Amino acid sequence: MTTLWSPHALLPDGWARDVTVTIDAAGHIASVAPDTEATGQRVGILLPAPANAHSHAFQRAMAGLTERRGLDPGDSFWTWRQLMYRFLDQLTPEQVQAIAALVQMEMLEAGYATNVEFHYLHHQPGGVPYDSLSEMAQRIVAATEQTGIGLTLLPVQYQFGGCDKSGLGPGQIRFGNEPDRFARLVEESRAALSGLPSDSALGIAPHSLRAVAPEDIAKAHTLANGGPIHLHLAEQVKEVEDVQTAWGARPVEWLLDNAEVSDQWCLIHCTQMEPHETTGLAQTGAVAGLCPITESSLGDGIFDGVRWLDHQGKIAIGSDSNIRISLSEELRTLDYSQRQRDRSRAALATPELSTGRRLFEAVCKGGAQAAGRHSGQIAAGHWADLITLDDAHIDLTGQSGDTLLDTFIFAGDDRMVRDVWAAGRHLVQGGRHIARDQITSAYTKAMKPLRDLA
Repeated sequence: MTTLWSPHALLPDGWARDVTVTIDAAGHIASVAPDTEATGQRVGILLPAPANAHSHAFQRAMAGLTERRGLDPGDSFWTWRQLMYRFLDQLTPEQVQAIAALVQMEMLEAGYATNVEFHYLHHQPGGVPYDSLSEMAQRIVAATEQTGIGLTLLPVQYQFGGCDKSGLGPGQIRFGNEPDRFARLVEESRAALSGLPSDSALGIAPHSLRAVAPEDIAKAHTLANGGPIHLHLAEQVKEVEDVQTAWGARPVEWLLDNAEVSDQWCLIHCTQMEPHETTGLAQTGAVAGLCPITESSLGDGIFDGVRWLDHQGKIAIGSDSNIRISLSEELRTLDYSQRQRDRSRAALATPELSTGRRLFEAVCKGGAQAAGRHSGQIAAGHWADLITLDDAHIDLTGQSGDTLLDTFIFAGDDRMVRDVWAAGRHLVQGGRHIARDQITSAYTKAMKPLRDLA
């Protein structure tokens, strides 16, 4: 048993003082007791650690490389995507492993306990599979073995270059699988996970309505085998227009009418929704997977968070392109986007819960659902996914209750994070990952040939 004692802890029924938490050898929370004498390891402000619900690990290596405008005056998501395709054509399996390890380390140091990897880089440049179809998935697993983070792996189905079922172009060709080969990839990815601790999980991800056929959406439940199903949905205006032209309905409308959307699903971005789509999708129990930093970077638009949460919609948070991995900043960016749009303050607070408390609890609960992981709260039987904040930090000293989370999200940053456990594995200690030096050294080595190309 591992025993932790915290002067302030956020439990399912609210804040508690002098809390003792025990963790069993398997990584589950065995017991939680408030109002106890100090015993075991004394820690700071104790919180559940959320899942990072949406990541493309390899894009971390592009950070800072796409902030110039070329001759095209219409720089947009679509021109950025062409740059991304050219970049990924250079990546080797060894580089992908090193990049993924750095991403997972940065997630842990930011306060996330789980990486939900939306994994679509499968093949060699030119589209020829590696000798092992799951070579790239194995590289994500190898990175996870080094970092210790919880992993939900989502092999991505990507078959077409657009709603017109055009062939895959340069860059995209590394993603492509027809349905039978994709089914084999899913099974090989499942086998690749078998060497990880038992908290790892597998789901699937039809990439988007523009990249798979309508009939493939219907097969998602079978391939998922009870695991989570993730899908990019309604991210860009052009995407909405293309789907409406090809499929006869807007993306959210089509999905609600043609798929069995339930709490098994996580829909990523959803920044281009009409009010009736927002309320209809919220009522399915699906999670909206939001990536506010990336959505801001790519000019995706603003998610209708006020309406969504007011209709009991569930949310999770992810770092997507990984140009900036910061739990506090993702939440701050999400809330500030609502304030800017509505010219309001504390847009997502309620009379009962502060903004920080409402957002943090929502992404812990929604992230666990999106990851297919029994976590998201400090309660017996759940995975011990935990984060502590430094209660000696100058901005947190003397604070209590919801103000602790509000200060972390709106006045602080991830330097307040001191410790992180993933399924009981104590991976961040004193603000640093336990293998930081080895991981950063391998990343620097892997990146040198890519920097030379740039």
